[in-house]
Amino acid sequence: MQWYGKAIGGILGAMLGPWGSLVGILVGHQFDQSGRLFGRSASPQQISRLFFEVVFEVMGQVAKIDGRVSENEIRVARGIMHGMRLGPDQVRGAIDCFTRGKDASYPLDRRLGELANQVADRKDLALAFMQIQMQAAVGAEPIVAEKRALLWRVASALRVSRAELAQIEALVRTHGEGRPHRAQVDDAAALDEAYRALGVTAGASNDEVKTAYRRLMNRHHPDKLVARGLPESMIGVAEQKTHEIRAAYEKIKAKRAFK
Repeated sequence: MQWYGKAIGGILGAMLGPWGSLVGILVGHQFDQSGRLFGRSASPQQISRLFFEVVFEVMGQVAKIDGRVSENEIRVARGIMHGMRLGPDQVRGAIDCFTRGKDASYPLDRRLGELANQVADRKDLALAFMQIQMQAAVGAEPIVAEKRALLWRVASALRVSRAELAQIEALVRTHGEGRPHRAQVDDAAALDEAYRALGVTAGASNDEVKTAYRRLMNRHHPDKLVARGLPESMIGVAEQKTHEIRAAYEKIKAKRAFK
């Protein structure tokens, strides 16, 4: 598959929208087939390309870990692609990455190592990566033991702690789009999940809740993530994350009746 003919500099202009951004992300695919690591001085454009590819490769690996990829897992993966508003060529690129990740010979540790090398000082990108993987896993339920173990393996490679991974899952489940069973969760359980989503306990003070909320909103601000290397096409993921954080905060705020 060839992506030549477009300059990687296209990603520099956010005003070009998802198409211009994705061209920049994908154009370097061929020249880096050897799998060598980018230097630690890699540009946001290079990080974006690597991030995009590994996101869908790992998604394919996680989907296949229990032996087969279900129709529901394919539906969820395509839904994520659709949410990114990818064009036909971009979708084909994402599907190629997903397919590559499903292969038994996929070099998971090497690819995670390449990504970890670039996001070591960009924790927000590592968290965004796991947010996407968790959205795919939760959306395709159930998360079987093998899948959960692989998610932790991926998180660990990116230096995301178990507590952070649990917080990400709580956020996803707090505002699980298209998940009707959420309406059946009792208020106490929903409130407990909201506390976990903000990374605080029910015993936290109002000020501590507010501080946790502001810290999370600042960390996951879409513009900041894009500036640090998140593909422009994935800005919807960051926006969804801030929506989930806000939903958890509003649930706690309503219960405690503070301003």
